[in-house]
Amino acid sequence: MSYTSRLDLSDHVRKEACALLQARLSDALDLEAQAKQAHWNVKGPHFLQLHELFDRLHGEIEDFVDLLAERITTLGHVADGRIATTAANSALYGYPLEASGGEAHLKALSASLGAFGKAARAAIDQASLAGDADTADLFTQISRETDKQLWFLEAHLQAH
Repeated sequence: MSYTSRLDLSDHVRKEACALLQARLSDALDLEAQAKQAHWNVKGPHFLQLHELFDRLHGEIEDFVDLLAERITTLGHVADGRIATTAANSALYGYPLEASGGEAHLKALSASLGAFGKAARAAIDQASLAGDADTADLFTQISRETDKQLWFLEAHLQAH
């Protein structure tokens, strides 16, 4: 049995929006893994505080993943969360395996989170131009939360 959606967006608009969503989904999945990498491997004087911060960041990014993937499926496309797709399509910085101290993890995650936020902000305008205000709003929501999470990370890198 097939289902025909009554969603009033053209196939062209849906396809364009899904391409934007899928690109950011690949980035979000990569970012989610990077946050766990930091969570598992952080060492040093502020271990517990950073260990917990990185885990909370992971949870926020996991919410982004769900928002992006569910919007793709709402628009009638398949959300591709496979590891191979993520690895091939993420636009984020490669996470440094040698990172161990808190500052190294904070800098690596800040760089990736900043790049993710920049791409999310660009997607707001692209989704609007494509004619999908709801997807633009989703990217606005993600952008706003990304900025907040970046502030949490970068606050640890600033001198008094």
